[in-house]
Amino acid sequence: MKKVLFVATVVKTHIHTFHLPYLRWFRENGWETSVAAKNDFGDEPCAIPHCDHYYDIPFARFPFHPKNVRAYIQLKTLMRKNGYDLIHCHTPVGSVLARLAARKSRKQGTRVIYTAHGFHFYRGASGLHWIFYYKIEKICAKYTDILITINQEDYTFSKKKLKAKRIFYVPGVGVDTKRFQRASSCREEVRAELNIPADAKVLISVGEINKNKNHVAVILAMATCHDQTIHYILAGKGPEMERLKRKAVRLGIQSRVHFLGFRRDIPRLYSASDILVFPSKRGGLPVAVVEAMAGGLPVV
Repeated sequence: MKKVLFVATVVKTHIHTFHLPYLRWFRENGWETSVAAKNDFGDEPCAIPHCDHYYDIPFARFPFHPKNVRAYIQLKTLMRKNGYDLIHCHTPVGSVLARLAARKSRKQGTRVIYTAHGFHFYRGASGLHWIFYYKIEKICAKYTDILITINQEDYTFSKKKLKAKRIFYVPGVGVDTKRFQRASSCREEVRAELNIPADAKVLISVGEINKNKNHVAVILAMATCHDQTIHYILAGKGPEMERLKRKAVRLGIQSRVHFLGFRRDIPRLYSASDILVFPSKRGGLPVAVVEAMAGGLPVV
């Protein structure tokens, strides 16, 4: 039986969100499936459908965090013991460590695929990002059998500058447009649940709450705006949540900023909203934007 290993920094917000169809495909076609990623489910059970073996790897998003040394060693041990036929890696840190760890395995026949969900170096990125992330990717590309890019800029750049064996362009990601059609019946119901007035102007952001997502910009803008009918829904969890809650309290707008945590009813929340705000400093996979547009929700 052939073996495939999926590697990413986190399970819930990456593997579970994007890769279950691929895990299912491999399993249905007779492959043994494994996942190596950090468990970010919190108190929820870490259940990964279509996965035969799960390995909790202590990845840290900051590349030079000491935890990544241990993560690298664990990955290398996994690859040596299990002899994977294919390794498919994702996310910047997960992909770098996986490709470096797989150098010996590649000599023994393992093939490595890296899907780049938007490089950190791009037109308009800081010089520091180019110095750091481009140099690392240039090194790791040599240990990549197939590099998959999801936008034209990354594809064109990779063909010119990176030395991966084969490079492909697979346009973006898709969504089930029918699922995100807004239902007017949900609008009043959801607003009542969240204690939001029926005539309020409702902004919404969906996804992990971290510094890069820049939700603080929206909160600061609300504090300086005289329109008290504006409410802001944040659907997601992350390291910046508590700090943003305190910020909203200090600014006196806590009753109009709604922190919902992780939600599985995003289409209902879109139905109750007027605008999706996407204030991220950088975004590789703006799935929320595509979802909102699929239902006709304006995006800023």
